[in-house]
Amino acid sequence: MKKCKILMPIGNLGIGILPEEMQYGMAMHPDVIAVDAGSTDSGPAYLATGTHKYQRQMLKHDLELCILPALEAHIPLLVGSCGTCGTDSVVHVFYELTCQILKEHGKKARVACIYSQQDAEVLKNKWDSGKIHALDGAPEISRETFDKCSNIVALCGAEPFMEALENKADIILCGRATDTAIIAAYPLMHGCDAASCWHGAKVVECGSVCTDSRSGYGVMLTVDDKGFAVTPLQPNTHCTPYTVAAHLLYENTNPFRLREPSGTIVTEHCVYTQLDEQSVYVSGTEFEYAEQYTLKLEGACFGGYQSICLVGMADPKITADPERWIQKVSAHVDPLIQRAGYAREDYSFNFKAYGYNAVIPGSVPEETPAPREIGMLLTITGRTQEMTRQIAKIFNPYLLHFPADEQSQMPSFAFPFSPVDCERGHTYEFLLHHVVDVDDPLELIRIEYSECI
Repeated sequence: MKKCKILMPIGNLGIGILPEEMQYGMAMHPDVIAVDAGSTDSGPAYLATGTHKYQRQMLKHDLELCILPALEAHIPLLVGSCGTCGTDSVVHVFYELTCQILKEHGKKARVACIYSQQDAEVLKNKWDSGKIHALDGAPEISRETFDKCSNIVALCGAEPFMEALENKADIILCGRATDTAIIAAYPLMHGCDAASCWHGAKVVECGSVCTDSRSGYGVMLTVDDKGFAVTPLQPNTHCTPYTVAAHLLYENTNPFRLREPSGTIVTEHCVYTQLDEQSVYVSGTEFEYAEQYTLKLEGACFGGYQSICLVGMADPKITADPERWIQKVSAHVDPLIQRAGYAREDYSFNFKAYGYNAVIPGSVPEETPAPREIGMLLTITGRTQEMTRQIAKIFNPYLLHFPADEQSQMPSFAFPFSPVDCERGHTYEFLLHHVVDVDDPLELIRIEYSECI
């Protein structure tokens, strides 16, 4: 039976791999170490600026805990979505850290850097050919959108990793990639069941989130020619059929059909079996190969500037219906802003009532009790930082004393900070949530090899 063991040491490289888990995982004799290092979860700023989210020393800490055991065991290390956003610039950071670690420990390795950052001119040609398509919820774009993006990346599938493995890379540092591709590549290359490779990779993409600990630490994925098994790296942590199956609901609209660049994972007929106290085996997954191979595109740009103001409110007339207060103060202040000389198209503002509906916007069910207090957050966006600062000053007295209605006594609210307004600087925006048709999985991808000593 063909079988591959993939050690997934943590849900996201840079948040702190536990050395004891790494030792426990290596004692299980994995064939490869695979780890994700990126996401869009924290918004567009990292892609727009081409910077990494996690602290540099923590990235080095986690890389070191992966590189040294991999070299000692003579197994490859695959790192995907380097530095959160996967731009060329953060792949370079990971390469520098890798070389530094190797030098400090007197090691050498063949390193493959996979670059998935995109050229706007190439994508405009794809657009002209009708080969770029919107995903659900994507913004409307035009040919000019590609030039507006400060950075664009494509999410690699498994093939670039497999290409680097074929070329004997010891360490693979990839730009943006699907979380599953990082993990599925090695067992796919070694002939394991394709459906199980993809499904298993999806289950372990966030480390031990598929266990009863939900801590994001490590797991071992074992894939064979009939299915896959998942085992935690913590002695007191367990996989159950429930925890493994439930992970398919994580960040997915449909837990039974999950799209990858090369096709769709189909989980409708899966069987989840408890192997032992800690491990679960899954069989029955299917994989439907797509007629057209696609790569997802992510693009971000710099937006305007922002200032924010936070005020605490405990007036029961306001907490009973914060939206009414928001509408009244907005209607009162907006004309004052324009009277101060600011054109309506140059700025925008919005309120979020934390403790009421800032996280889940929209109408609140009637039976919902009024909060005792709320944190009212005002966000102002404009063409310049100075504009947002001046608009915040116009709002200032009304954030302190604006009543719920004309009959109420003038209230006093609570500013937690002085000065009240805080300049946030640049804003950032996602512009692309699309896929591009490619004739070859490596068509828009570049791979460079080097011998690091």
